[in-house]
Amino acid sequence: MKKYLLLLSVVILGLSACKKVDFDAEQVAIDEAKIQAYIAANPTTAGGLTKDASGIYYKILNAGAGPYPTETSTIKVSFKGTLLNGATFDQSSALTIKLSSTIKGWQAGMLKVKGPSAAGATDGGKIYMIIPSALAYGSSSFGNVSANSVLVFTIELTGVGA
Repeated sequence: MKKYLLLLSVVILGLSACKKVDFDAEQVAIDEAKIQAYIAANPTTAGGLTKDASGIYYKILNAGAGPYPTETSTIKVSFKGTLLNGATFDQSSALTIKLSSTIKGWQAGMLKVKGPSAAGATDGGKIYMIIPSALAYGSSSFGNVSANSVLVFTIELTGVGA
């Protein structure tokens, strides 16, 4: 009987430890208020955005002429990431990365634009995104990005690989 209770306890503990809580309704509401205030204060750059089912706000600046990336694609991008206060926290003119290893907001947004028509072509897609904290770094800090930060990105897709 003791072995059975011990086994049952271990199974219950294991299952409860695996439970992942990704949703924080209060933080979602806070992010939404921040995003709406940012859009209102920056109508030229942040106006005309679409909110998708994942929760990102985006605007296609250039659709691109080549293939769309997939979740498993390796992408090459030129990007700039800022906080809502305008401070740049990261940028690159030639980052090559597996899309699946990026933040969830990038994974959702980068599927909306096409890459260039050919290697070396300059007709890749470009997207402007506002990413809620849950689809960025969430409640964790990353570099000079504090926990629960809404992020703003302008990303140009300059290459799509397998």
